Amino acid sequence: MSAWFVVGVLSVVAVSTASAATTGSTKIGYLDVAKVFDAYEKSKSEEKALEEASNKKQAEREKIVSQVKKLREELELLSDKGKDEKQVQVDEQLARLQEFDTQARNDLRRQRDAVAREILKEIDGVVKDYAQKEGFTVILNDRVLLYGASEYDLTEQVIKTLNARYSGKDGKK
Repeated sequence: MSAWFVVGVLSVVAVSTASAATTGSTKIGYLDVAKVFDAYEKSKSEEKALEEASNKKQAEREKIVSQVKKLREELELLSDKGKDEKQVQVDEQLARLQEFDTQARNDLRRQRDAVAREILKEIDGVVKDYAQKEGFTVILNDRVLLYGASEYDLTEQVIKTLNARYSGKDGKK
């Protein structure tokens, strides 16, 4: 699968280079998308928001765990007849805890995925705008490169542009 990806990227580069050769010059750059993602202020802000949501879910979980512990303590003090009833309550709370864990994990994963998609879409838009503005023919993700000279690395420029847009310096947000 990755071999096809490399072949596809090389084909795009070849076609872009061929079309650029007919019009004049080729300008190629690359960037470290992971570094851009991590250095983007919106990523940091969204990560904090996700951490807060996770902490709220953890607090809710702790309440359920506390209820289960209380029920188990009560279970130990009861006679055999009363233990059956209390065990049903313990089992119900444990099932509720498992359901809560699954739901919380899924909700947080969906939120994180949505945020990542949104941020990657913004990065893509900034890269396209930057490429057009600066006259780049091709900008590659550094993961497909075997080697790239540092003068073709656009990572810092893209980070600056993203953070400027996020902070509203150029009127967009």
